[in-house]
Amino acid sequence: MDLVITGDAPGVALGWASLEAKRYRCALGRAGIKAMKREGDGATPIGAFPLRRLYYRPDRGDPPKTHLPMTALSPEDGWCDAPEDTRYNRLVRLPYPASHEKMWRDDAIYDLVLVIGHNDDPPQAGMGSAIFLHLARNDYAPTEGCVAFSRPDFEAILARLGTDGRVQIMAPGN
Repeated sequence: MDLVITGDAPGVALGWASLEAKRYRCALGRAGIKAMKREGDGATPIGAFPLRRLYYRPDRGDPPKTHLPMTALSPEDGWCDAPEDTRYNRLVRLPYPASHEKMWRDDAIYDLVLVIGHNDDPPQAGMGSAIFLHLARNDYAPTEGCVAFSRPDFEAILARLGTDGRVQIMAPGN
């Protein structure tokens, strides 16, 4: 079963996700949806991506119900976003010498993080890293290229997705 995501309009950072007969509001990258994703461009990439692994904050609630592989985050988890590094677009242990994102955040947006298979088999330098499905801010503020949902919606989505599912991200009007 695929989760299908589309933008409201070209360059707009709000969109909709469809799974079975249900629709869910989502936040997209600040630059909207683009076919040619580049590191740091703020775009959500167009494509069909496999579902890799769900990470969750064990100190902020029980793991969600899902059929996906799941791992508890720790304060030492990070995600490398340095294109020149051998661990580019991979989970790393902190402290880490190259540029990275902290996965254990003070805000709640990474309390649930689903890694999708964008630029990871193998990663190509500069083609984008850390493209996740995660929790949205209350106002659905734009992301840096991820797709973000309210917690209740994301938990409903996670309960339905299986290891054979994909995320299909499409340009508006497709």
